Amino acid sequence: MKYEYDAIVIGLGPAGMAVSIMGAEMGLKVCAIEKHKVGGECMNVGCIPSKALLRMAKYRHLYGKLGAMELEAGEQPRVLRPFARIQGHLRYISEQKTMRMFEKVKMVYQEGPAAFVDPHTVEVAGKRYAGRRLFLCVGTRPEVPPLAGMGEVDYLTNETMFSLERVPGSLLVLGGGAIACEMAQAFSRLGSAVTMVIRGPRLMWREDQDTTNLLEKTFEGEGIRILRQQKPVRFWREGGLSVMETDQGERVSAEKVLVAAGRQMDYAALQLEKAGVAVKKSGAIAVNRYLQTSQGHIYAVGDCNGYAQLSHAAMHQGMLAIMNSMMPWPLKRRFQDYAVPWTVFTEPQISQVGMRQTELDEKGTAYEVVRANYGDYGAAIAEGVEAGFVKVFVSQAGRIYGVYIAGEGSGEMINEWALAVQNRLRMHKIMMQQHSFPTMGFLSKRAAETWMMNRMKSGAVKKLCRWMFRLF
Repeated sequence: MKYEYDAIVIGLGPAGMAVSIMGAEMGLKVCAIEKHKVGGECMNVGCIPSKALLRMAKYRHLYGKLGAMELEAGEQPRVLRPFARIQGHLRYISEQKTMRMFEKVKMVYQEGPAAFVDPHTVEVAGKRYAGRRLFLCVGTRPEVPPLAGMGEVDYLTNETMFSLERVPGSLLVLGGGAIACEMAQAFSRLGSAVTMVIRGPRLMWREDQDTTNLLEKTFEGEGIRILRQQKPVRFWREGGLSVMETDQGERVSAEKVLVAAGRQMDYAALQLEKAGVAVKKSGAIAVNRYLQTSQGHIYAVGDCNGYAQLSHAAMHQGMLAIMNSMMPWPLKRRFQDYAVPWTVFTEPQISQVGMRQTELDEKGTAYEVVRANYGDYGAAIAEGVEAGFVKVFVSQAGRIYGVYIAGEGSGEMINEWALAVQNRLRMHKIMMQQHSFPTMGFLSKRAAETWMMNRMKSGAVKKLCRWMFRLF
């Protein structure tokens, strides 16, 4: 049977962009469908604008309140309005950079959502498109808890907060994950009085406790208030502010409320049942190890398969999906074989890859914890970034199970460790790799040297070293 297109891509976030652009460059006839904006959440209301806001907040934190250092008597500090600048950058990126990459792709852009007609055909605004392979790259959206009075308050999500006209005087943040932490610190440094409400005992409570303790200490030192192990139960408006009450009787008033309490799937419009695509109990679209759904010619890529809701994971899966779609079985690549590093872009930055300590404990795996502190490194001290550490979980023989890095530049440093974990490299490989000095990345080498020095504590090893030295 002949199809109008080789590939139909639904959703042009990081995953869909990877599939569309690669497929077109490979000579395939690609139709890409996007109901909203190219770049998806990441470019428009996620990774890119949030990092811009964090950078602005960092500069303000370092150099004092903008325009307020030399105020005349009675003069008021100017209101910070970073969001218009961010929106300008986003328009430039989208119009001048991103759209050029789709010159070889048939675009069905901002015409409406796609819906399946049958396993090979989708419909958009009354027009049908048929393809040999289909790639579902539809992403997720913010989850807003159905709390009493929630509809009465002026709440924000990551989809709306970058459209603010100015920085609010006070902000209540619901959630303690990556988005919540990044935006709490950004808004605090931009001048908001920030309160965070978290259900767990600490921020990012599933992660390494040394890491989260350092982050909480930093937040509280910067004036961010954290209400732990409390659940919001109701909201209302009072005196022009949004008011929240928790199950512990705590009340917080704020000009704005930011809901950063998780994500939910966003594929209802697709009508997957008409294509026979199976969905898991979790709500994620079920895929096999090659990213194929229950219909072998349909792939679910990125957030919608529930594996790793990260932009770089979505891009990587997009690359693998288009490759797998044209490879015989022995050459297909299993997407779960690749290590997925991640970073929370707070200060200090928090990064991780591989297995967590709790996972190793649950499996009964023997491991050693090796740590290199920023505070023991002259370059970090001299640059004033001595808070942080590299923490490695490693076997006695040097196999690297997992790594946490808390500190300056951790988002760049974690990639070396991801390569090591993915390729089963051992600690001596990191130690023998020359690292540019005096970068923060040199701390990775220090961690590996610490592991090696621990081996030297053995009397038998010392005896062997003396014997070899004298022999040769």
